[in-house]
Amino acid sequence: MARSSVISQHAEEPEPEQPPWRPPKPEDDEEYDYQDEQGEHWGGRLLVDALEVCILTVLIFLGIRMLVQNYIVDGPSMQPTLHTNEFILVDKSAYFFSSPQRGDVIVFHFPPNPSSKDLVKRVIGVPGDTVTVSADGAVTVDGVTLNEPYINDMSNPYMPKTITLGPGQYFVLGDNRGDSDDSRDWGPVPRKDIVGRADLVYWPFVDAHFLKDWSGVFRKIHR
Repeated sequence: MARSSVISQHAEEPEPEQPPWRPPKPEDDEEYDYQDEQGEHWGGRLLVDALEVCILTVLIFLGIRMLVQNYIVDGPSMQPTLHTNEFILVDKSAYFFSSPQRGDVIVFHFPPNPSSKDLVKRVIGVPGDTVTVSADGAVTVDGVTLNEPYINDMSNPYMPKTITLGPGQYFVLGDNRGDSDDSRDWGPVPRKDIVGRADLVYWPFVDAHFLKDWSGVFRKIHR
């Protein structure tokens, strides 16, 4: 007799196998937001970049201010070389490794009161020079009478003066001799009060130019 397979109606079905436990992936976590994480990352990076740019800008600005400085001319004492409301650029590094020379146009602190104001004049005498300004305005340096094509006039509103400059002393005059408060009045400028050399008129833009080198005027002075 052939046998057949019989399944009992009351037999219990086997329980299905449970899959092994695994940690949830980020995409399975409803509270995880990848875009939020990226936003926080880029926001922090932008803040760091902005701070770096600001710090670099400040350092560059301070570095430039150590080398050059701009001034506005106020007053007629340097006409015709400089005029009121002209902007000039002063090279503060010009005398880091050298000294002011005769003919240089310099900016310096006012000797009687250095903290009060800055002035701009032309260097006529350097340490060791003997400078004489006569009653009629003629200027002599170490016995050589100067022929100065850059001056406005030769008038001298002060008493005749002769001075021998000591170490670190500079005799300065305005190019507009009849209307200039300078070394004829308050004496020489100490080296420590000199800010730098005026090299460029940059405003008004249409009149922008480098200041002319007049060192040839002093060529006959031996030292």
